[in-house]
Parts: sequence; C-alpha cells; structure tokens
Amino acid sequence: MSDFALSRGQNTALTGPRPLTVQVRGRIRLDVLAFVLGDDEKVSGDADFVFYNQPAHPSGAVTLDDRGVVVVDPARLPGGASRVHIGVVAEHQTLGDARIEVVLAQDGRTVTAPGEGLTVETSAVLIEIYRRGDDWKIRNTSAGWEGGFADLVRSHGVQVDDEPVPGQSGAAGPRTAPGEEKLSLTKRATLDLRKKQVHKVLLEKKVQPGVRARVVMVIDKTFSMSVLYRDGVVGELVERMIPVATQLDDDGALEAYVYAVRCAKLPDITVDRAEEWVREYVHLRGAHGGVDYDRLGGRNEELPILEQVIADCRESADPVLVLFFTDGGFARGRKAIQKLISEAAALPIFWQFIGIGKADFGALTALDELSGRIVDNAGFFAVDDVSRISDEQLYRLLLSEFPDWLAAARAARVLR
Repeated sequence: MSDFALSRGQNTALTGPRPLTVQVRGRIRLDVLAFVLGDDEKVSGDADFVFYNQPAHPSGAVTLDDRGVVVVDPARLPGGASRVHIGVVAEHQTLGDARIEVVLAQDGRTVTAPGEGLTVETSAVLIEIYRRGDDWKIRNTSAGWEGGFADLVRSHGVQVDDEPVPGQSGAAGPRTAPGEEKLSLTKRATLDLRKKQVHKVLLEKKVQPGVRARVVMVIDKTFSMSVLYRDGVVGELVERMIPVATQLDDDGALEAYVYAVRCAKLPDITVDRAEEWVREYVHLRGAHGGVDYDRLGGRNEELPILEQVIADCRESADPVLVLFFTDGGFARGRKAIQKLISEAAALPIFWQFIGIGKADFGALTALDELSGRIVDNAGFFAVDDVSRISDEQLYRLLLSEFPDWLAAARAARVLR
C-alpha cells in the first residue's frame, strides 16, 4: 500500500495477511485497546479483549506493548475471527481535544488515519482491520461513545460489572465493591476483568452467589523475597487479590498481614486505595505507615503469624479464606506448626498456602496432607514465577480447594 492519509470511512487493501503495526498519537493521554472479532463484530470471550493488563491474544495475532503500539498478524487469527478493532479511551477528557492520528505500517509502507468527527466522545474505535473475500483491508472508522469505556467494551460483547455470565441463565454477575466509582477507566477495566474471572471460577465450583467470606492475605517479607519486592511482583500480587475479596467479602475489603520473625496486622485494602496502600505498606526495610519493618526481622518464623491470624479470626461469624504467600520457610518448629493447623481445623478458617519461587516447599506440602483433622483445612500449590501466570490460572489455583472445604466444614458443623 502506498503512503497516504485515510479519511473517515475510507478503506484500502493491505499487502496481504502479513504483520502490521498500529500506533496511536494524540495530544492527551489515551489508553489503547484491541478487540478480536467475528463477522458479528463481537468477541467470543474475554481473551479476545486485548488491553494493558491482558496485552496479548492467546493466538499471538494481536499484541500490545507498554507504549501503546499494537502489532496485528492477520495470518495468526483463530478460526472464526475475521477482523480486529483498534480503539482508545480517554480519561477525564473528550476525544475532541485529542487530535488523534493513527499510523499503520506494513512491509515498509505507511498509512495515516486521523480520528475525524470525534467531539464529546470519551472512547472510540479508530481503525478496523478486516477480511473481505481473500483480501485484507483497513478502514478509518472513527466511531465514538460518550459513555466511555463501558459503552465501548459492551458494544463488542465484553461483559462489564453486573451483566450475566454466558451459560449461567439468571445468575447474578460479579459484585461491585465500594470505591469502584473512584477508579479511572483503565483501572476499572482491569478490576472488572479480574472480578469476572473470580466470579466465573466460583460459579464453576458451585459456590452459591450469596456466600460471604472474609479474605485475608499474608505476605512474606523475609529478605529472600527482596527481588520480588524490588520488581513490583509483591505489589501486583496485592492488587490481584483484591478481586477475590470483592466477590466474597461483604465490604469488598482485603485484610492484610506481613510477617518474618514477627508479624504485623496492616490496614484493610480497598479497591480505591490499592495503589496508595502498596506504596505505603509493601516494604522490606524501614518504618512505613506506623510499622517498623526492620523490627519484624528478615527470616521466617511461621508460628507467630499463624497464631495471630487464628486469634483474630477464630470467632468469625463468616468463613475465612487465608491466602498465605511465601517463598519458603516452614522448617523451624515444623511439628508445632502441623499441630497448630490440625487443631485449627475446628475453626472457620481455610488456609491456602502459595509457594512462590523455586524453594523447597516440603513442609508446606505436608500441611496439605495432614491426617486426623475434622476437615481438610489447608491447601498448597507452588508457582515458579507468579508474575507470569495469568489471572485466570491464578484464581483457579487459589480457589480450587476452598469450595470443597466450605461444603465439608458445613457438614461437620465447623461453620455456623
């Protein structure tokens, strides 16, 4: 294709189903999104929605980098997919202020497509890449929505908030937590997708929509975790756990502890303060938010944190799901730890231990296999690189045993 400007509504042929890059330029901050669609211009599932927190389609046909540049490879689109829409969302501004220009490059040739006719809209589809017969074409669409992100994604078949889950006739959608209305559109998009994934897993596990549980996150802050803290993996884990709390806890808040030799109870994490909370409380050293992290120590001692959580939760009227993240330990006081977990089987607490990294988790595996308990109240799995596992995979692992414990604990009258 020769270099030229593509006006609104115009289309032109590509050189074939070969990779092309799409770059969006504008005077204001724009979040770039992409949708892999069929002839009905709808996604077939959440994986067909590509954005900053889900930056690649499973097929590899569409990828989004951290600069907002989209690469589309039509030859890799899955069967049934015939087009890709490239869209944008503006935060707190209208697209009439943006002066948008899209630059498409393929095989050394470029086409520019200005965003034309956009005024009060806050989201838009700018470009459509589509198959017509044996040919692949691009069109300058420049079609916008005043309703912003929600209208844009709903128009492409992506569920938002309280829409029903496919195959669950009449089932309530994901719960909305206080504070969500304060989030930016892109942060809301991330939260919405994660909530839907948690909600879907709970439905598949036949957890009744009305079930409520306290969700507690325990974070290892020993010095062996330093790389995970430095690279932001721990902070991201905190944000990935919030959607679990929104779908189980009455107030949608995530309770939190950090531990090493000693432990500390931290303020609850709410959806609207997640980033602020991470900046204030996710640390290995120093004094932050009234907590002396140096005093907590730098090596593992599990008994104090286990005893603290039990003391705080033993009288809970609701079930308690403890998400316990650690990169090892559980070697000192092993028999005492096993005894404590066994005795805690009579309490309304389920312990989901998550090993992160490539350490030896033998003692934790043993906790998952303790005999003689009134109910199995502990689960364990390990992930070599938790930053690389998808949200859906992580939630499936986190919630794999909790529903079974709920049923067993009710039958054994552990739960009221």
